[in-house]
Amino acid sequence: MSRKTSKIFLQSGVIPYRVKNGKLEVLLITTLNSQAWAIPKGDISNGMTPADSAAKEAWEEAGVVGQVFTTAIGSYKYSKRGKTYRVKTFLLPVEIVSEDYPEASKRQRRWLEISLAVKRIKKASLKRILKKLK
Repeated sequence: MSRKTSKIFLQSGVIPYRVKNGKLEVLLITTLNSQAWAIPKGDISNGMTPADSAAKEAWEEAGVVGQVFTTAIGSYKYSKRGKTYRVKTFLLPVEIVSEDYPEASKRQRRWLEISLAVKRIKKASLKRILKKLK
């Protein structure tokens, strides 16, 4: 008996963060379809490292710019339309926040302290990654 192995699609994601009034905050965005809270993420672009691709997603989906740490903080899996994805997640200290970015009209974004961000995220595996930042 052979077990069918399903392909896992690799993505990269970013946790944009800042320190405001001595407290660590992360930037969450809404997903396009369900409007659930999430982090910027997407397929790894050809010719780009996962960290560079995560920086691209941060700009396109959240309008933030900074130097992404090249070491992943963790990874999590999710399923969508019958496919399984593994998201390698990186930290991004935010240097620039723009009001004009590619998906500005499609998403909301919100700065939250870590404990509040953890409560807004539904995916347990992503919650675990965020809790590392406390």
